[in-house]
Amino acid sequence: MSAVQAIQLNTRATGAVRTPAVVRSHLRLTRRGRVVFTTLAAMPLVVGALVFAVNGGGAVAGGASQQGSTFDYIAVPAGASLWTLAEDIAPAEDPRDVIDAIIDLNQLSTAEVQAGQRLAIPAGY
Repeated sequence: MSAVQAIQLNTRATGAVRTPAVVRSHLRLTRRGRVVFTTLAAMPLVVGALVFAVNGGGAVAGGASQQGSTFDYIAVPAGASLWTLAEDIAPAEDPRDVIDAIIDLNQLSTAEVQAGQRLAIPAGY
């Protein structure tokens, strides 16, 4: 008599419905499966560390460098360029260095200026 026949006979005799025991299989991961699973589990940690490393020090470095800086403001006269402004502001200095300092301080994308535009000039000049 097989196990299935014995269960069927037993359920007829007692009137109770019995379900056979559930057979469970064991999951076995191969070496490649473990590597994939570990990589997927570690991915959020790696991404978080990269985001922190890239954005972590930017605010501190930018704020500390301009904290003690002082500068004056000038309005650009009509027909003036950064070259003429640099020669007027610091005649003893190289105009290219002064222009670079003005562009960096004012975060200008080009060296072109408009009449009436207000520019910050480092106080050292």
